[in-house]
Amino acid sequence: MALQADKIFVNLPVKDLNKTVEFFTQIGFEFNPQFTDENATCMVISEHIFVMLLVEDFFKTFTKKQITDTAVSTEVIVALSADSREQVDEIVSKALAAGAAAYNDKVDHGFMYSWSFQDINGHLWELVYMDESTVNQG
Repeated sequence: MALQADKIFVNLPVKDLNKTVEFFTQIGFEFNPQFTDENATCMVISEHIFVMLLVEDFFKTFTKKQITDTAVSTEVIVALSADSREQVDEIVSKALAAGAAAYNDKVDHGFMYSWSFQDINGHLWELVYMDESTVNQG
């Protein structure tokens, strides 16, 4: 039987938790106060998707490996689905206005549209809209 998890918790290290919360709040994300303190917060992406933003020193207590230096390398790209091309543009534009850096240019494959940014901690985020009506239901 294949593993079927019903929730995902992405854990990301951050340099300044308050600035990070402020940044993602400006984009439109909300946080679960039950899982928020001076070391971490739980950013709610959807009913089943969460991002745990952990202060670097606290993050280090969960791993024996070094934290990736996002200025020179990438460990993960967090890709989120959007409901429309307009929503992709809206979210990335809000991120850029809140202090994110543009990462890749918009990519338009007709059936799929994406745009990405680098957050204030150097993590890469990509917003993707896919026109499901064009996907072969074969």
